[in-house]
Amino acid sequence: MGIVNITPDSFSDGGLFLSEQQAIAHANRLISEGADILDIGGESTRPGSQQVDIDEELKRIMPVLEALVHTGVPISVDTSKPEVMKRAIAAGAQMINDVHALRNPHALEEVAANAHVKICLMHMQGMPQNMQANPQYTDIVTEVKNFLQQRIQIAEAWGISKDRLVIDPGFGFGKTLQHNLTLLNRLDKFTELDVPVLAGLSRKSMLGAITGNTVHQRLHESVAAALLAVIKGARIVRVHDVKASKDALAVYHAMIQQNDVSQ
Repeated sequence: MGIVNITPDSFSDGGLFLSEQQAIAHANRLISEGADILDIGGESTRPGSQQVDIDEELKRIMPVLEALVHTGVPISVDTSKPEVMKRAIAAGAQMINDVHALRNPHALEEVAANAHVKICLMHMQGMPQNMQANPQYTDIVTEVKNFLQQRIQIAEAWGISKDRLVIDPGFGFGKTLQHNLTLLNRLDKFTELDVPVLAGLSRKSMLGAITGNTVHQRLHESVAAALLAVIKGARIVRVHDVKASKDALAVYHAMIQQNDVSQ
C-alpha cells in the first residue's frame, strides 16, 4: 500500500504533495514502483495534529481520487468522517482506512450500505492530539486484539461481511517504543482473528528512536520493519518507499517458494 498524503502537516511528507498535480504525479510514481493499493489521505493523524473540516478534506482528496480511479490500482481513502467516506465511495474508492475503526457516528452505516467496499479497522488509544502524551497498557497485545475483535463483531452485526475487513494494530497511535516493538514481535497473534493484518511502520518515530535517524533518513529501517511485519503475518504493509519495500519482499518470497519446492 503506497501512501499519498495530500496534507500540509503529515510527519514525513507534509506539504510535498499538497497540490492536485503533485499528488497525482506522486501516486503514478508509486504505481510505477509496483504499489498494489494507493492510500489517499487529506487529514494528518500524526501525534499533535489538528482536525480539518469536511469541506477542506474533500477539497484535498476528491480531485486526486477522481483522477486515479481509472488506473486499475485499488484506491483506499484514509478518513474517519462519514461524509467523506460517502463521497469517496461514490467516486470509486474501494477501501476505507479508518484510524477510528468506524467509531464516529454514522460511519458504520455509510460503509455497511456499500457492500463492495473494504474497510480497515485500526486501534488507537486516545486521539491524535493527545495519544502520545502517556500511553499505558496492562497487556498491550491482549488489549489491542480484544478491541479489534470487538470492532469486527460490531461490523458484522451491521452486515459487513468478514471478507471485507482488514485490521491494523496502529503502530505509533497511542503506543511507546516498547509497546510498538511488542506488537511487532507478536503480530502473528492478530492473524488469529481471521482477517488480513495491515502494518504501517514506514518512517515512524519508533524507528528513529532505534537508529537515531531523522524522518527523511529512515529508508533502511522502514524496509526492515515492513519485511519483519510480513514475516510475522501482515498481508498489507503501508509504505512511503514502494520499490525498496517490494524488492525486499521479493527476496523473502523467493526464499519461501524455494523452501516449498525443496520440501
